[in-house]
Amino acid sequence: MKKTLLLICVIFLMAAVAYAAQDGVRKATGELVNITAESVVIKRGKGEMVIARDASTNVAGNLKVGEKVTVEYKMIATNVAVKDTKASKTKKSTKKK
Repeated sequence: MKKTLLLICVIFLMAAVAYAAQDGVRKATGELVNITAESVVIKRGKGEMVIARDASTNVAGNLKVGEKVTVEYKMIATNVAVKDTKASKTKKSTKKK
């Protein structure tokens, strides 16, 4: 009984770790339009997605234009800037009067 409970706990822990490792990972599947050392371009529906890549990007298989591919990627903000809002513009125009 203890071994069974321990086995269930280990399996649950492994599943939790695997899920956490995938945190923030998105997938996109489409036709490969172009591939360079810096990016992968895939066609999805009517539009195209350009996804950045670098030397650490893992590539499984021989990529060829026209092939159906699935790309796993993360979206990470590198900079966030607050722009003038309508409220602050209204205050500025009120002061001029």
